[in-house]
Amino acid sequence: MKMLRAAVVAMGCAAVLLVSGAQEQGGDKVDLKALNELKREAFQHSQVMENLYYLSEVYGPRVNNSRNHRAAAEWAMAQMKAWGLQNVHLEKWGPFGYGWQIKKYYGALETPAYASLIGFPLAWTPGTNGVVTADAVLAPLHTEADFEKYRGKLKGKIVLIFDPRELAMHTETDAHRLTDAEVEARTMTPDPSRNGFGGGGNGPRPGEFTPATLSTAAASGRVLRNKVNAFLKEEGVLVALTPGYNGDGGTIFASYGGSQDPKDPVGPPMAAITPEQYNRICRLLQHGTTPKLTFDIETEYQKDDVMGFNVIGEIPGTSKADEVVMVGGHFDSWQGGTGATDNGTGSAVAMEAMRILATLHKPMARTVRVALWGGEEEGLYGSLAYVQQHFAPRDTMKKTAEYDKLDVYFNDDSGSGKFRAVSALGNAELAAVFNSWIVPVKDLGISAVTGLTAGPTVTPGGTDSTSFSWIGLDGIGFMQDPLEYGSRTHHSNMDLYDRVQKGDVEQGALLEAWFAYNAATRAEMLPRIDTPEAVKK
Repeated sequence: MKMLRAAVVAMGCAAVLLVSGAQEQGGDKVDLKALNELKREAFQHSQVMENLYYLSEVYGPRVNNSRNHRAAAEWAMAQMKAWGLQNVHLEKWGPFGYGWQIKKYYGALETPAYASLIGFPLAWTPGTNGVVTADAVLAPLHTEADFEKYRGKLKGKIVLIFDPRELAMHTETDAHRLTDAEVEARTMTPDPSRNGFGGGGNGPRPGEFTPATLSTAAASGRVLRNKVNAFLKEEGVLVALTPGYNGDGGTIFASYGGSQDPKDPVGPPMAAITPEQYNRICRLLQHGTTPKLTFDIETEYQKDDVMGFNVIGEIPGTSKADEVVMVGGHFDSWQGGTGATDNGTGSAVAMEAMRILATLHKPMARTVRVALWGGEEEGLYGSLAYVQQHFAPRDTMKKTAEYDKLDVYFNDDSGSGKFRAVSALGNAELAAVFNSWIVPVKDLGISAVTGLTAGPTVTPGGTDSTSFSWIGLDGIGFMQDPLEYGSRTHHSNMDLYDRVQKGDVEQGALLEAWFAYNAATRAEMLPRIDTPEAVKK
């Protein structure tokens, strides 16, 4: 027992030394009593999985502006009000365009032997108006030049519009947790001459049609989709099929097929099916057998309100209520699964962080605001509209009165994984503060600050925190364990509740509440990156 007590005392002294060391390096003196209370509420009374249950199981998927998306928003606002949040409301932006969601999907190979086809409709594509059965045709479209090759040959057919996908055996596990060494490696700046967000890579050539280019939110993807849809509709195609841009073994990654914009052409019904089944149909055709396929697809366009929205709620501050700390994540999802890991987890974590803070009733000088963004999947529309209305339009950088009152925004949008590090946006002062907040919670798995030499956000992209950092505000993201995010769940039919790890999202909610609490109670606002120059559109 004496040895045990000595070990406990030694551990306590080590923790005190770590906290003191962090303060000596320019960090904050943190409130360990408050941390204990936050931990107790987060781990003994957690509601984060209950939040996720409603977002995923009851209201998922949540394609932007769909009826599910709107119903989920009403539920979220009711919860926030029940927890005591103030100023809970929908904040509209836009116009965005039509909402859309799946009502029914059935697909089957009828001949030469029956097989149910695993798949789902692509977003913003119409239904079949009942059961349709027709011959399959392989007509891979690589560029617009291929239109002439198939003109007049596709009427009344079910058309496979891409080449079969070559599939490799899985030799590594799909899920992965970062080792301490990997976290440390990701904090390093390998080449300071190549900072910031930028392009590169070996993607498709300009103008090339692929499942990936048709699924992108970029303007180029929209142009390609419009061309493909106009051609397929003009040719009288019954259903167009794709193998998805990633995934196998029953997992399909796919998103767009059409457009939310009422002015864009509407193509035929489109569906993604698992690549093994897609390849089987291709092989039958290549061997001279013409299989018959059946589809029964029903989709719904929500056209009565084309404005997008964000869900907003607040815990009012005390002595500095006009200064604001924000937490959030995007609320919309794609349609293949239920939007559990992208981004039901981020929304559930942000809501839980707010519940923890509201339940404890600990006074915070600054207002803490939650924002659940709409339209992230289509191009960060909700957060971009919000920051440019509330803080500064990027093309003029004419700052509003709120610009200097926004302290920080913390974002969660990397799936179910545990928080392992936090970004400092190239700001050494900010890194020192974050390090002092991390020291007493290192036992939970977060251990580092990344981006100490990061360049400016050249253009917003990837997730909503960049909408803030793009205009010089502290838009902060967390590095998370990847788990199965890129290999199985992101934008796929396996984006489901059962892929979420309960302990990870409980950890994320506690840390988000802890970071928000520290920001809302510290004497000064957090150090900020330099305000960028105006960039004309």
